[in-house]
Amino acid sequence: MLVAPARVPATRRLAATLYGYAFLTDLVLLYPLYVLLFADTGLSVGQISSLFVLWAAAGIVLEVPSGVWADTVSRRLLLCLAPLLAAAGFALWVLLPSYPAFAVGFLLWGAGGALRSGALEALVFTELERLGAADRYARLIGRARTAEVLGAVGSGVLAGPAYALGGYLAVGAASVATCLLAAAVAARFPEHRPRSSAPVPGGEPDGPRASAAPGDDEPGWLNSLCLGLREVRADRRVRAAVLLVAAVTAIWGGLDEYTGLLAADTGMAEVGVPLLLLLVWAGMTVGGLLAPLGERLSHRGYAGLLVFAAGATAAGALLRHPAGFVLLAAAFAAFQLATVLADVRLQARIAGSARATVTSLAGMATDLTIVAFYAGYGLLAGAVGNPGAFAVAVLPYLLVALWLFTGRA
Repeated sequence: MLVAPARVPATRRLAATLYGYAFLTDLVLLYPLYVLLFADTGLSVGQISSLFVLWAAAGIVLEVPSGVWADTVSRRLLLCLAPLLAAAGFALWVLLPSYPAFAVGFLLWGAGGALRSGALEALVFTELERLGAADRYARLIGRARTAEVLGAVGSGVLAGPAYALGGYLAVGAASVATCLLAAAVAARFPEHRPRSSAPVPGGEPDGPRASAAPGDDEPGWLNSLCLGLREVRADRRVRAAVLLVAAVTAIWGGLDEYTGLLAADTGMAEVGVPLLLLLVWAGMTVGGLLAPLGERLSHRGYAGLLVFAAGATAAGALLRHPAGFVLLAAAFAAFQLATVLADVRLQARIAGSARATVTSLAGMATDLTIVAFYAGYGLLAGAVGNPGAFAVAVLPYLLVALWLFTGRA
C-alpha cells in the first residue's frame, strides 16, 4: 500500500514520536540498581519478592480497566500520564527509602504500565489506518520494541557513572527526568478517534470509520468494556489472536528475567555476565527490526519460527557454556519477532471501536500467564537447575506451533 505524499510527514511524525517515547520509557537508570537499593535499605529477599508480586498484581488488576478507559477518553492523555505515575514512584523510592514507599512506588509504576498498555498500540494502529498506512504497523512497532531495548541498554551503561557521581539520589533524579521527557514526547502524539459503533458478531467491520476528535460520540466506560468483550467472544479469529499474544509473549518474557542467572551458571566471571546479556539484547534488537520481513511468513512459517526459537533456547541453555548465548541471542531475536507479529495479527483482526480494550485483554492474559510461569520456574529451577529449566520451559511453544500449523489460530 502506498501512502499519499501529503500524508508522509504525518506518518514520519507519528513514527518519530513513537520511537522517542519507547526509548525514553525504558531509559530509566534505576532499572539496573533498584534491587540493590532495596537490599541496601535493609529489605529481605522475601520482602523484595513481595514487592514484585505487588507490581505484577497492580498490572493485572488495572490492565483491562485502563484499556477500557483508553477507549473512553483520550489515548494520548493516558500515554502522558503513564510516565508521570512512574516518575512519582521513583521519586518516592529515593526520597523516602522504606518498604511502604517501595510498595507505593511499585503500585504507581504498575498503574503507569497498565495505562500505556493497549492505549499505545490502539493509538498507533488507528492513526496509521487513518493515514492509509496500516500496513506499516509492523515496521513501526518492531522498531519501537528495538527502541525500548536500546533504552534499557542505555540505562545499564549510564547507571554506573550516575551512581558514582551522586548515589541513588542522582540515579533517581535522572530516572524522574527521563519519565518527564517521555510525558512531554507523548503530548506530541496525533490522535483522531473513529466514531464508535458496536462490532458485528463474526468480526465483520462495523461500518465506515469516520474520523473524529477525541470525545466525539465516544461510548461510556461500561459500554466500551462490553464492546471489547463482545468482540472477543463473538469473533473466533480475534479470540485466537488474543490467546496467541499471551502464548507467545509470556514464557520468553519471563525467561528474560532469569538470563543473568543462566549466564552465571556458564562459569563466566561476574564481570563478563553483562556482556552475555548484551548479546541477548542485541538479538532482541535484530528481532524487532525484522518485523517487516516477518509479515511475509505463512501460518506454517510462523510455527517454524517458534520451533526454531524454542530449539535454540534449549540448546543454548543446555550447552552450559558462554558460547550458548549466541544461540540464545538468535532465539530471543526470533521470539521478539514472533511477539511483534502476534500483536500485528491482533490489531489487524480487531474491527470494533474498543481496540484498546481488546488489546488490554491480551495484555492481562499475558500478565496472568507470566505470574504462573514465575511460580512454575522457581519450582523447576530448584529441581533441575537453570539450564534444565530453560529447556523445559520452552516446550509449550511446540504446542503453540502445532496449533498454528493446523491453521486454527
